[in-house]
Amino acid sequence: MKKKTTKSTTENIWDAPVEDVLDSVTETFNEKAAEVIEQTKPKQPKSLNAIQFDLEGLMTDFPTAKELERFVFDETGIVLNLKGRANKLKYQIAMDVLNGEQVDPVFLGDNNPYIDKTEMVPVEELKPKPARDKTLPERNHMQNSFYCPMIPHPDDTMRAMDKKVHMVFRKYDNGMISYEIQGPLEQIPHGEKINKYGKVVPEIIKWVDPRTGEQVVMREDGTLTQQGKRLRALMQTKKVNKTNQWDVWIDREFLSVDDSVLNNVWDLGK
Repeated sequence: MKKKTTKSTTENIWDAPVEDVLDSVTETFNEKAAEVIEQTKPKQPKSLNAIQFDLEGLMTDFPTAKELERFVFDETGIVLNLKGRANKLKYQIAMDVLNGEQVDPVFLGDNNPYIDKTEMVPVEELKPKPARDKTLPERNHMQNSFYCPMIPHPDDTMRAMDKKVHMVFRKYDNGMISYEIQGPLEQIPHGEKINKYGKVVPEIIKWVDPRTGEQVVMREDGTLTQQGKRLRALMQTKKVNKTNQWDVWIDREFLSVDDSVLNNVWDLGK
């Protein structure tokens, strides 16, 4: 029967028995390996304040969903949507968020819980931009365009304040001319009411939307629409040297000149 070799106490490993050296090295390696494995094991993240919040404490201190939402928002910056949830569920969600755990996005909100929606001034819904006139050619047939930001506003109140709109004129290959008011969009308050804090606020915020979509000024046969006649008259009052903006920038004529014309203008066969 083989006797177990006692470990040498000498500091010179070359004087120790080989088995003692191997046992010592193996033991040290196993200890280090176990330490590394333990350090690299995935661990459940723990919040520093995990022990500070529990269901009983939250239910005692914050009896309503609004108060609970505000407390969570103050502590974490996260907005929750807890109104109408089962009582136990909403406190569980709040506790999970406070303790640093992920919750289902369905329980997350968008609006600051300190904002009272009932006291907010409603904003009128913005209507979609009017449709483009279907008789106009496609945009890839456009010959030229002219942008003018100094057209009088179509709204009486805004025009009285000398407000202007941004208009684009477009001329197409077939001779048609169009106009489009692109903006600007503005919001103005309407009416007055007193809120619960005793302050006078507007009843509603309405949009001033001058957008027209692209509409016809001049038809393909050269005739003008009723609005087109007035717009042409307006643009003809805007002078450019000895002529006006309508003739120079809007109703322009472009001639295509090729090399054959330059070489012999009298050769009609080319």
